[in-house]
This record gives sequence, structure tokens and C-alpha cells, in this order.
Amino acid sequence: MVFNNYTSVGNLINKFHISYIEGNYIPATKIQINKYFLADLRLVINERVFENSQEAICEGIIYPILKEVWKPYREKITLWSHQPLSPGNELSWVPDYLVTKKSALGRVVLDHPYFVVVEVTKDGVNEGWGKCLAELIAAQRINRTKERAVFGIVSNGITWEFGRLKADTFAKNTQIYTIRELAKLMAAINYIFHHCYLETER
Repeated sequence: MVFNNYTSVGNLINKFHISYIEGNYIPATKIQINKYFLADLRLVINERVFENSQEAICEGIIYPILKEVWKPYREKITLWSHQPLSPGNELSWVPDYLVTKKSALGRVVLDHPYFVVVEVTKDGVNEGWGKCLAELIAAQRINRTKERAVFGIVSNGITWEFGRLKADTFAKNTQIYTIRELAKLMAAINYIFHHCYLETER
């Protein structure tokens, strides 16, 4: 499974016989936003120093937001950045960001299950969904179960979209979030991270 070959969600759905549905299935889960974090992020946004490259988007916008939401859940789940995954030639890839269960062996050990895959794109968000869905399918296979939901996030820094793969159904969230409405965006991410936290106790 070569991920760069998949740029179309439709091609993936057809190849792997996945159903596609749309709806608003992510309820907002409020989060207290630290005022110092907010001031720093607003500085980056207002100065527009993050749009020149995908790396700048990752460092200036995506990771700070993910990290801020992840902090309350760090005892149970781990947020990985650009961690190479090599469970086998077919399923090897480097996700931009990945959320997993925290390993009992220590913080340097990548553990299963995989909960969230984040794909960052400098171009349009639609172009990122083909690769993200391919990574969700791979994560589902590595987890060795289709019954546990795996969430996907695709963002260009400004626009954030969410999807969920469970069983043989990919559910695309129709509500689109932006960094201009940061409270709503972080509440949506918080719902996913809280769900992951609860999943670690199953």
C-alpha cells in the first residue's frame, strides 16, 4: 500500500469497499484555553509567518494546538510528531501527527492502538484526504480491529476537517473549523482526545 498513490477518497472507497457518509458527529467538548497560549498563537496568525511551507504550518499552528489540547490527557495517550512507522513494508509510513495509547514500557515506546492520524497539507484540504484515509485504513489494520474508531484530521493550518473510520464506514464531518474560531476548533479536537482517553480504559 503506497500512500502517495492515493490522492482520491473515491478511489480508496472503491478499492477497499468502504461506505462513505457525511454528518456532524463531533459534539463540542469545551476546553479552557490558556491565555498565554492564545496570545502566542494570535501573534503567529496575525504576523502570517506560517504559510510559507508545510513545515512552518506544522510548527507554527498545528502542533501547538494539538499539544495544548493533549496536555490534560498525557497520562493515558501520547502525541507523536513525524514518527516513522514500520510494522511491515505494506504498512510503513510517516504520519505528520499520531495519537496512540501511552506505553507501559515508557514514553519512547510507540504503542497500539492508533487513535488519531493528522495529515498536514500546504495545498487544499481536499487533496490531503486521500492520503489521510489511506493512513486510517493502515492504522485500522495495525490495530487488528475494525470496531475501534480511528479519527483523521486534515488541515492546512487555517482550515481543519475531521473524519472517522469505524468498521467499513468512513464518516466525513460536514462542519469545517478554522483557527479564526479557535474555541470551536479546540472543542472539537478535545472531543476526539477525550474519546481516545476513555478508549484506553477499555
